[in-house]
Amino acid sequence: MATLDRSGVGIHYQDSGQGPAILLTHGYSATSQMWARQVEVFSSDYRVVTWDLRGHGQSDSPEAMSEYSEGAAVEDMEEILRSCQVERAVIGGLSLGGYLSLAFHLVHPETVRALILCDTGPGYKSDKGRDGWNRLAGGMARAFEKRGLAALGQSAEVQVSTHRSAEGLARAGHGMLVQFDSRVIESLESIRVPTLVVVGQQDEPFLAATDYMAAKIPNATKVVIPDAGHAVNIDQPEAFERAVRSFLSTLP
Repeated sequence: MATLDRSGVGIHYQDSGQGPAILLTHGYSATSQMWARQVEVFSSDYRVVTWDLRGHGQSDSPEAMSEYSEGAAVEDMEEILRSCQVERAVIGGLSLGGYLSLAFHLVHPETVRALILCDTGPGYKSDKGRDGWNRLAGGMARAFEKRGLAALGQSAEVQVSTHRSAEGLARAGHGMLVQFDSRVIESLESIRVPTLVVVGQQDEPFLAATDYMAAKIPNATKVVIPDAGHAVNIDQPEAFERAVRSFLSTLP
């Protein structure tokens, strides 16, 4: 385990194994702990890098709201790879982590060997859809302001995660979970790297988004995992890992 200093903000990350690099990003209110099994499984053949978003887990929770944004998270990812001396990597994530993986590709396409998008969505083209999402995100953030860590949900990836700061989670919700434009969804057709789109069959809120991404990304492979919900890698780890390993084996 290591900590990257990002202008006084400590970003916690773990670098495991050797081989082609994979960077995995967790979802909102989870931590890198959600990937523990995948780190163990894949680090025999791959270099697996996981990390905690700002305001989450063992990373710092700065007080200034200006420190929390999609852009800051994307540059955290780039700096982690730079610190690990990784020039190209498979970039993947679940939920918010999947969206950030798409945002990362938009800014740093030369660094992306492939994408793995798990139970996630690409954002919204319409203001109405985006406003609805932002109301949901704001509600989650305010719950942490009012109830502290008692506001953590029951989703499997959240239950295996440990946090230091409810205030950090609230600020992350207001600054990183909300969306402001359609850049990411509009970039899907320009993606040229192989892309695996995975979703749990029972994760109904993200089924349509999965279909949309699989249709819009030119070189996409869609996998629906039976008997799995939002935390597909935890709910059905063996099936998830088979899908990922099969996908990785096809990469040039």
